[in-house]
Amino acid sequence: MINHSIHQITVTTPYAVGDVHMYVYKGESVSLIDAGVNTDEAWDQLVKGLKEINLQPSDIEQIILTHHHPDHIGLTGRFEHEPIVYGHRLVEPWLNQSDRFFEGYRDFFNDLYEKWDVPQRFRNIEKTIAVTKKFSSKSKLHHYLSEGDIIEGIPGMRVIETPGHAQSHLSFWDETNRQMIVGDVLLKHISSNPLLEPPENKGDARPKPLLEYRKSLAKLLEYDVEQFLPGHGNPFRGHKELIERRLERQAKRAENVLVYLKEKGPLTPYEICTWLFARQYESQFGLTMSETIGQLDYLESIGAVNNVESNGVSYYAPTMTHQK
Repeated sequence: MINHSIHQITVTTPYAVGDVHMYVYKGESVSLIDAGVNTDEAWDQLVKGLKEINLQPSDIEQIILTHHHPDHIGLTGRFEHEPIVYGHRLVEPWLNQSDRFFEGYRDFFNDLYEKWDVPQRFRNIEKTIAVTKKFSSKSKLHHYLSEGDIIEGIPGMRVIETPGHAQSHLSFWDETNRQMIVGDVLLKHISSNPLLEPPENKGDARPKPLLEYRKSLAKLLEYDVEQFLPGHGNPFRGHKELIERRLERQAKRAENVLVYLKEKGPLTPYEICTWLFARQYESQFGLTMSETIGQLDYLESIGAVNNVESNGVSYYAPTMTHQK
C-alpha cells in the first residue's frame, strides 16, 4: 500500500522493460489507473492483487489510462461488466483498433522509412501492428481527459498532459498527498523513449516526440511533488535532479551526433541510427530509429542541422554556422 487511498498492483509483461504497475484508487469510485498487458498471466495477477485489498474485478467502476501503449491498456477489454474508461482522445483509435487506423499507421511508417532509406528487412510494420493488437485490448474509450480536468470519482486528482513518450500521455496530480502518477513519462531506473507516431490527422506534420518530451519534463519541474508513482520501477523522489540529468544527457547525445555529422555528413537518419546504436539497432529498430530522429529534431530546432532531400531521400548535415 502506497497511502490510504492508492494501492499498487504489479503484473509481468513480455517486453524488455519488465513488469508494469497499475494503481487502484479507493475514493468516491473504485478506479483502476492503467490496465496492464493483455495476457492470461497478467489478468490472474491483477485478480490476485485485487483480492489482497478485498476487491474483485467487478468492483472496478472506472479505468483511467495514462497512455495507449499495450502494457498500459491491455486488460481494459477483459472486464465483463465494462467499466467506464477515461483517457486522452488519442487513446481511442488504439482501443477501437479499426482497420483504417492501422492502414494509416502502416502507410505513415512505410513513407518515412522510404524517405529515410531504411532497408526492407527493417520495414516490418505488419509485425509491429500484430504484436500491438495481441497485447492490447479492443474496447471503448467513454470519456476524454485533457489538461486541468479533475478525474471523476477521485476528488483532487488533476490531469496534466505530458506528451512525448506517447502523444496520448497523461499524468495525474494528487495535490493533497503531493503524489503524481506519471505512467512512463519519468522513470527512475531508465530513460523513457520518445516514440515516433503518426499525426492525429493524415497529412499533418509529423510529431516531434523528443521536443514534446523535453517540454513535458520541464513542465514537471513546476510541481512540488513528494512522491512519483511510475508505470515501471520503484516510486521515487528527487525528480528535479533526475529531470535535469535526463535533459543534460539528451543534449550531450545530440552534441555527439552533431560532431559525427561534421565528420561524415550529409547522412540519412538510417545511417546515423546504425552508428548511434550500433549494438542495438538490429534488434530494437523501432526504438532506436525513434531516438535517432528525436536527436535530429532537437538539433534542427536549435539551428544546428539542416534536413535536405535528394532523389526522395532525406539527409542531415550541419548548418553553415555549426560546420566547424
